Amino acid sequence: MKSDCFLVNFTVVFLSITMVRLSFSILARPSMPAIAHYFGTKGRYEEVNPHLLNDILFVNTSMVAPPSPSCNAIHLVCVIRHGTRYPTTKNVKKLARLFDLVVSEASGSAPWLNDIKNKWKMWYTEDMDGKLVEKGRDDHRHLAMRLAKSFPTLISEESLSGNRIDFITSSKHRCVDSIKAFQEGLHKLWDVQDMDYKHYVDDSLMRFFDHCERFVNSVENNKTALNEVHRFKSSREMDAVRRKIANRLQIPYNQFTPDMAEAAYFLCSYEFAIKSEISPWCNLLDESDAQVLEYKSELKQYWKRGYGHDINRKSSCPLFHDIFKRLNKAAYDYRFGEVVKTATIQVGHGETLLPLLSLMGFFKDEKPLTAENFSQQHNRKFRTGQIVPYAANLVFVLYECSDGLRVQLFHNEKPVPFPNMNQFAPMFEMVRKHYSKLLQGCDFKKECDMPQKNLRNTEL
Repeated sequence: MKSDCFLVNFTVVFLSITMVRLSFSILARPSMPAIAHYFGTKGRYEEVNPHLLNDILFVNTSMVAPPSPSCNAIHLVCVIRHGTRYPTTKNVKKLARLFDLVVSEASGSAPWLNDIKNKWKMWYTEDMDGKLVEKGRDDHRHLAMRLAKSFPTLISEESLSGNRIDFITSSKHRCVDSIKAFQEGLHKLWDVQDMDYKHYVDDSLMRFFDHCERFVNSVENNKTALNEVHRFKSSREMDAVRRKIANRLQIPYNQFTPDMAEAAYFLCSYEFAIKSEISPWCNLLDESDAQVLEYKSELKQYWKRGYGHDINRKSSCPLFHDIFKRLNKAAYDYRFGEVVKTATIQVGHGETLLPLLSLMGFFKDEKPLTAENFSQQHNRKFRTGQIVPYAANLVFVLYECSDGLRVQLFHNEKPVPFPNMNQFAPMFEMVRKHYSKLLQGCDFKKECDMPQKNLRNTEL
């Protein structure tokens, strides 16, 4: 009898220990790659708002409250980057070259390498070419629902059905699909049935960079404009990353190019962003490797979309002026009658938001990012994973308060002060005065037109 009791007690204790170990292993198992915070523009929105992992529709009402109880929101302008997408054709080719090299040349007994060579399939295809993935649609559906909860008097069912919300998008399919998903989110929130998805395509606003001749000629099509990026690709930091990864794969160093190191970084980030999986490819990189590859990507964004060249910022003047025109119109309408439009939702690209934020003075470091100062830039402000992850957004909210018009700014759903202004909801007139040089100047034609060279007629 005692032995039976002992067996029962032993079984209970054994099972309890097993359950504790199992639960500990589940808790200890990482839910994200150790390098996820270094994915830059290919990072998830949840990394800048981790609370969304627990509740994707959570809204901190205290953070989105009006400046004071006497304030009424009268208009909202929201500029959003498209949601999570597939790699572009150019990057798919890079991923395929890396995969082929690893399968044919890599050796070693690491389990993760065996997974890459025998279990992982090259499932990315060139026809994906940056298209929106289902996670990207969810990014916008959920953002729409949160913004509607945050600003219920502006993004409301009545405003939607009354055509009082403007929806504007870039012509790129990932942006068009994102704005449709945003509308789907509103329809789901209010259980709206059989309603048309109306939106307007305006590349002059959302892809202004394509229309700026000076930017296209002096930056986009100018190989020397990204000299700092090219120099960093051959730096000792990049060289060390290549050697480490080549050693892990036991592949000759001279076969492993900087593009292949970047492809490994991309594979880890794409697999996580698209499928929420920790890919075996992530084992190729440690934190120091990821910091170097992130910086290489940051250099490109800095010199092509940010503070590197003045025309990068100035090319966004049309969008900057459009935002303030809409806020001015709402202020005028409120003063002399009813506000016609309650909200403007604009969907573009990381290349749309970065120049605009730079034009307004956000995330500017004391020293420019260069190929030489990587070690001094670990605490830099210009960090694209924090600034423009998938579905990144910038929201302007105009309020009518007892003391006049005030404007509040939100970046990725967090209140932020305007650069060099200490208040979180300053008077609208103060903001206009702060940006008076841009509002009165920053003429797109003047900034972007290239002077025509005097060509002599050489015909005989």
